[in-house]
Amino acid sequence: MSDAYNQLLDATIQHLEGLKSRGVRHVSVTPETLRALAQPAPRVVATPDARNVQADAPKKLETTSPTSARGPQAPLISMPAEIPVAVPTLDPQAKAAAFAALRERVAVCVKCPNLASSRKNTVFGVGNINAQLMFVGEAPGADEDEQGEPFVGRAGELLTKIIQATGLSRRDVYIANILKCRPDTPGQAAGNRKPTTDEMATCIPYLHEQIDLIRPRVIVALGGTAVEGLLGKPVGIMKLRGQWQTYRGTPFMPTFHPAYLLRNQAMSEKRKVWEDMLAVMEKLEMPISDKQRNYFLKG
Repeated sequence: MSDAYNQLLDATIQHLEGLKSRGVRHVSVTPETLRALAQPAPRVVATPDARNVQADAPKKLETTSPTSARGPQAPLISMPAEIPVAVPTLDPQAKAAAFAALRERVAVCVKCPNLASSRKNTVFGVGNINAQLMFVGEAPGADEDEQGEPFVGRAGELLTKIIQATGLSRRDVYIANILKCRPDTPGQAAGNRKPTTDEMATCIPYLHEQIDLIRPRVIVALGGTAVEGLLGKPVGIMKLRGQWQTYRGTPFMPTFHPAYLLRNQAMSEKRKVWEDMLAVMEKLEMPISDKQRNYFLKG
């Protein structure tokens, strides 16, 4: 069996064991899914590229114990971004059920006790679970924590405008965050803080599962923390912005967070983000009008 198949099998067993530990005794499975599970494991075609990936994979995987000491700049514990993961296609009913089960797990998650005790709501994600385009942000803010939906504050309003400028709507894409809880701010009446490395490492598997279920053609990473979460290591958004990266075989575009544009409303900065979105539209083979190409250009 391929490494990817074994990884998927391990993840499935872990998910079922988690359900069992919470008292779940029955899991609904469609006939289509049962037929798919009855099929033999996929064989890996030994192309030169495939052999290289298989040979390199053990060297690139990091297996740090959750209890081991990690400094503040230690890389996140996650599947390396450059190794694609083969996930069997789910029928629509099974996919919706898997998404609902994942949402339930997130809703009761207490892996970060300080975040679980201070949150009002978990912020799972919103949009089309069959979307070709997915946006990944940093973490919920106060408005998101209040409503249980990502990007609903001022930054969210700007993101909605950016999405609409491409010809899409929030219903056409999927929006999620690296963290599903708002980072707590003890002693502060307002404001936000960046998630810690440990918080991101703890929560990132939920995002991995979302992406594996949605299978977007393109991911847009909004801000440095989102890029750090997807790549599994600290990076500089100023350095990577506008340059295509890869998350487990899926291209993703790092760009500025909408909150940055609210702080810096220079036309040149808005144009940079829009150029990134034009590249995304081209990657998705979306039509681009002359008007769209000329947004934020001086007349």
